[in-house]
Amino acid sequence: MKITRRSALGGLALGLAVVSLPGIAFAAEEVTLNVLYNLPGFTKFHQPLAETFMKNHPNIKINFLAPAPGYNEGQQQVLRSAVTGNLPDVYFSGYNLTAELVNTLAPRNQITDLKPYIDAEGGQAFLDRNFSPKLAALGRVNGIQYGLPVNASSPIMYINADLVKKAGGDPDSMPKTFPELIELAKKIHALDPKVSGMGYDINGWPDDWLWQAAIYQQGGKLVDETTKKVAFDNEIGLNALKLFRQFVTDGGQNLLDWDQSRQQFGAGLTGFIFSTPAHVQTIEGLVGERFPLKTTTFPLDNPQNGGVPTGGNSAVILTQDKARQDAAWEYVKFVTGPEAQNVIVRITGYLPTNKLATGSDYLEPYYAAHPNVKTASLQADRSLPWAGYPGGDSVRIWRTQRDIIGAVMRGEVTPEAGLKQIVDQTNALMH
Repeated sequence: MKITRRSALGGLALGLAVVSLPGIAFAAEEVTLNVLYNLPGFTKFHQPLAETFMKNHPNIKINFLAPAPGYNEGQQQVLRSAVTGNLPDVYFSGYNLTAELVNTLAPRNQITDLKPYIDAEGGQAFLDRNFSPKLAALGRVNGIQYGLPVNASSPIMYINADLVKKAGGDPDSMPKTFPELIELAKKIHALDPKVSGMGYDINGWPDDWLWQAAIYQQGGKLVDETTKKVAFDNEIGLNALKLFRQFVTDGGQNLLDWDQSRQQFGAGLTGFIFSTPAHVQTIEGLVGERFPLKTTTFPLDNPQNGGVPTGGNSAVILTQDKARQDAAWEYVKFVTGPEAQNVIVRITGYLPTNKLATGSDYLEPYYAAHPNVKTASLQADRSLPWAGYPGGDSVRIWRTQRDIIGAVMRGEVTPEAGLKQIVDQTNALMH
């Protein structure tokens, strides 16, 4: 079933019509909250959720500012507004940029510590009831809970069940590590040289999500907290680059951008690819009836300590006016609650940030009908923060890293030489 804005709003309104949302009492006079979110495409859930929230809170009005084109642009807009004293009341901050945001705003008392509000809801019991520890940690900086998680996206695997079966694999029980997956991709590619065994499109990815995934799944880290230098200047970073090269030499990967890769996969010309769960509906549309499509979780070469980077955003409160803070808390609590998460997941395909949302009143029947969407929810306990680099130059750093990774994948640079280049240039750009 395709969820439209009308059906999502109608279902949410029905689901919440009799729900009373207890919380901190605030003045009865009307409060208008200026709210900034990133990515105009997210209007499709922000707007209906705001309308439902305002019906249930008639004294709080949500005024959306024009959405920023992306997380980096939103971050710059907020930091500029901090200088002029014209900050939004609520902001949806990208996880990989929240630490930089907090470290800039907190010394100026321009971002709100949520602890008093969380304590009023029951403290740790409130957090434990609603969020897994790793998802709650996505909104925590320097030990302080500044945000609550709204959207969460971690990479998953999309599988052409026919090609996997022809190669002797089991699409319902895919290998759990990259070396095993490369062997399967090699067999798929051997069946037909026109078919790529796999696609890991890091060479054309717009951000470093898949790079961090390759580091994290081995149990590695991005930055050493003590030295403030990269933490993958070791076997973990080298192994990541060796794997990328093997994807091409052994797995038969074509070096495409993510849109071309999806098109090739949809045409039945790739065994399996790695992408965001937000692409489930798009990829289902590309595949049609061409072959059975399945999804599964991201592989972990280090299942004990490995994890996956979690893209998305948390809601933070920037206003320092008490009445507006109280109103903002009600709004933040709502958009991170199970009713709102039920709508967000159905529209985006992301994993629900509130664990209550997976229950029978919310997503359980939807997941039963849409198993490819459910996969993302299975990674909640593997979620690690999508990190940023000290110095606030993460975008330029990734573009530099991506060029080197592409050269390694094409065989123009060895993994050893590529790692040295990435380490040297990343450390230089951080300082």
